[in-house]
Amino acid sequence: MPTELQVEERVFGGEHHSGRTARPLWTAMKRGMLGRCPHCGEGKLFRAFVKTVDKCDHCGEQLYHHRADDLPAYLVVVIVGHIVLGAFMGVEATSTLSTWQHIAIWVPLTIILAVVLLQPVKGAVIGLQWAFYMHGFGGDEDLIESHPEA
Repeated sequence: MPTELQVEERVFGGEHHSGRTARPLWTAMKRGMLGRCPHCGEGKLFRAFVKTVDKCDHCGEQLYHHRADDLPAYLVVVIVGHIVLGAFMGVEATSTLSTWQHIAIWVPLTIILAVVLLQPVKGAVIGLQWAFYMHGFGGDEDLIESHPEA
């Protein structure tokens, strides 16, 4: 049974105390944002809009076990919300547009920004997980803790 310290090292790896080589965080996230493998930067990360490939065609890095889940969508909501709300407030303060004109501007802009940002943000999250050896990227399976009352 691994000790608590060994479990922590396996989850957060890449630091000097874990014995693993540190992976370049910003490079991996940038590669992911560009839709490339976080390991080599050559192979494709996505086979469809937000469906990842199982493994990199170029270097063979296994990518199927990532756990991006809903984080990219939450991050996109925060980013788009700040952009659209700030722009809306700026336009509202400097012009006299009607409600329908605002709707015609901000609804499509919100939808377009959300769709455009979803794939790059998901790629960045996968790159972050790869850089930190999270969720199987370090060769170990995630440990599932049982609930104390179960």
